[in-house]
Amino acid sequence: MRKKINPVFIFTVLATLVGILIINRPKFEDHPVKTKQNPVQVETQALHNINKPIIDVSGWQRPSEINYDTLAQNISGAIVRVHSGAQASVENDASFKNGVDKAYKEHITEFQKRNIPVAVYAYVAGKNVEEMEKAAEVFYNAASPYNPSYYWLDVEDKTMSDMNKGVEAFRAKLASLGAKNIGIYVGVYFMEEHSISTENFSAIWIPSYGTNSGYYESAPKTDLNYELHQYTSHGSLGGFENHLDLNLISSSKNKEETFRKLFLNP
Repeated sequence: MRKKINPVFIFTVLATLVGILIINRPKFEDHPVKTKQNPVQVETQALHNINKPIIDVSGWQRPSEINYDTLAQNISGAIVRVHSGAQASVENDASFKNGVDKAYKEHITEFQKRNIPVAVYAYVAGKNVEEMEKAAEVFYNAASPYNPSYYWLDVEDKTMSDMNKGVEAFRAKLASLGAKNIGIYVGVYFMEEHSISTENFSAIWIPSYGTNSGYYESAPKTDLNYELHQYTSHGSLGGFENHLDLNLISSSKNKEETFRKLFLNP
């Protein structure tokens, strides 16, 4: 006669197995969720909206305050901050202590879901070559899984005695890691004052606000051969109630050709 198995024993075995599976389940939280975009749809939508502004955003623009569906209808492209500079002494609302932006994953994912082409940027603030190279590595490792169209270096502060050497160290490290399209964001006056060369960058992005009215006023007065113009930090677009940085392709460039270069050729 077959001996009956105690139900309590069966329950205990099953509970133990479930517990083991839960403890050993794969952990995905450290890996970005990549959005598979359809290149044809991205290109078609982007070129249809080519006369609309390009925005740049960071953790200071909280995803919880953005209606991405509406905002996506009012822009042609987005440049998302991934790294806020050298290692910070304290964590803030927008970035972690290692400099990684707190909102970049959500910003990129939400824009890519809506077929908005995305580039990325890092604020350059290393105090020496080693810090510049380390920041470049963190920036690339965080951003590259999302296949951004461009990697931009945001150069605004003098953090080394030889800023050109530091900027070049950051750029060269990015290139060695595999970044193909690398541009520089820099003010013309700052660039000239600190002898920062743009020679090794494949694109230039400059700020020139005029009265910073929130609207495009005029092209910058410069002989610099730039591709992208940030024309205000007080922009207003549907989908976000606070100010936004707004950008346009240089008026001296072929708009479609330049847009393709910056956003459609990752």
